Amino acid sequence: MAGKKPELQLYNTTTKEKEVFKPIVEGKVGMYICGVTSYDLSHIGHARAYVAFDVLYRYLKYLGYDVTYVRNFTDVDDKIIRRANEVGEDPIALSGRFCQEYLNDMADLQCLLPTDQPRVTDHMEQIKDMISKIISNGCAYPVDGDVYFSVDSFPNYGRLSGRKLEDNRAGERVAVDTRKKNPADFALWKAAKPGEPQWDSPWGPGRPGWHIECSAMSAHYLTHTFDIHGGGMDLIFPHHENEIAQSCAACSESKVNYWIHNGFVTANDEKMSKSVGNFFTIREVTKLYHPLALRHFLLGTHYRSPVNYSISQIEIASEAVFYVYQTLKDCEDALSVFREDAGLNNPKVRISPAAQECISKLHNDFETKLADDLHTPTILNSSLQEAFKYINTSVNSFKKKQQKLQQLSIVKSLIDLEIEIKQVLGTLGLLSSSTYAEVLEQLKDKALKRAELTEEDILQSIEERTLARKNKEFSRSDQIRSDLAAKGIALMDVGNGTVWRPCVPAQPESAQVDTKDAPPAQPESAQVDTKNAPAAEKGQPAKPTDI
Repeated sequence: MAGKKPELQLYNTTTKEKEVFKPIVEGKVGMYICGVTSYDLSHIGHARAYVAFDVLYRYLKYLGYDVTYVRNFTDVDDKIIRRANEVGEDPIALSGRFCQEYLNDMADLQCLLPTDQPRVTDHMEQIKDMISKIISNGCAYPVDGDVYFSVDSFPNYGRLSGRKLEDNRAGERVAVDTRKKNPADFALWKAAKPGEPQWDSPWGPGRPGWHIECSAMSAHYLTHTFDIHGGGMDLIFPHHENEIAQSCAACSESKVNYWIHNGFVTANDEKMSKSVGNFFTIREVTKLYHPLALRHFLLGTHYRSPVNYSISQIEIASEAVFYVYQTLKDCEDALSVFREDAGLNNPKVRISPAAQECISKLHNDFETKLADDLHTPTILNSSLQEAFKYINTSVNSFKKKQQKLQQLSIVKSLIDLEIEIKQVLGTLGLLSSSTYAEVLEQLKDKALKRAELTEEDILQSIEERTLARKNKEFSRSDQIRSDLAAKGIALMDVGNGTVWRPCVPAQPESAQVDTKDAPPAQPESAQVDTKNAPAAEKGQPAKPTDI
């Protein structure tokens, strides 16, 4: 649909306000997103970050920008070495294996591949070169094979996070290194220890510190000045603060115009993390729920707001995805006999005013809300729902007798609306490469796994219910239906038969959720009460105060 697109506004962590996005080079965008440290399977905190930035990537491309999207892998690090020693595996081999597992998870979640995916071990020369420049500029010093950045050499240290050096009291989390000039100084290069991966350097054999890698690789792929740098809020300090300091120390013209950070995933209002032990992997969720359900769940909250995980919310997201694909499948089936109808070329056949209004509203809301700092919840819970309601009403109208021109007008309306919906879903990353029917079958397979049932089990229950109804044993037939509904299987009587579909498990208010086969989550007693939860946690548009 033609027309001037609204200006994209992004919340800049540096200025603490939304700003109109203006790229350094017109028509081009350079974006660097901090990637994973690859020593284990990725958890949904990772999914939250990379789904959010995938939407930004997709929307920038939708706006017509030529985007260079760089997302790194940390493939040598203390955590990797520790895990490799625990399992008796070469650290580089172990990290390479988990890099691939991460890519598999991202593919499941429909995240597009970045333009570049650099790994630390492939960029040692760039890292050592940057460290040398920082030392020569008087901002770092070697000591016993280590190299430390001198935070006192960078007066603006703390500008991004708002923290002051005196706030960083030494010794609270790690032992004070008396070799440092300032306890807040951080490592650019670590001297080799026995049995660890190491590379030769002017300061002796060793490996990079964590922070320097992103500065070196972002500069290598995007130059010292680029548009967007992103990551989770937990990276603001110290990682991104240190990146700014060392990048500016290496090149005085270094600058990132927009620092963007996504909110945490929480459990019982506590940030999920490996150190706390309340995290769970993407695989644990997608074993029982379709990856699109997880993506839908994550997009149901504004990317800067915390999203509180619960099984009930994943169930709701799963049902929402089923509804999307069932509606699209019904539309596809209804249109199948009309798409080649020559009558559609008749100039008298026009889409209805109601359809035009629906399409225009969806298009305008889609662009307006995404342009407003990627406000995905409103699109999912308002504009798209109205479009699907229109489809269902129109598909049902085919059952009534109509004049040919009126019928073709509905067909043309649905075709145009379907195109717009696919554009929206595609930009949100919710449009699968599989057919509508295939996605529906995948969702049903997951529902069967959660219910610990087979298709044959359900068909048998349907037969028993049919027989009970025939014998007027209605309490028995109701019980069969209720038992299945409690397991997330809904029976629907259609015509002379009965079909089934997944649903949110129906349970008495006093019932406890059986989580033995569900992904790890907070206890049901600690889950969000959606009756009183903030709008952002119910999948509704977050209020300004929420973000």
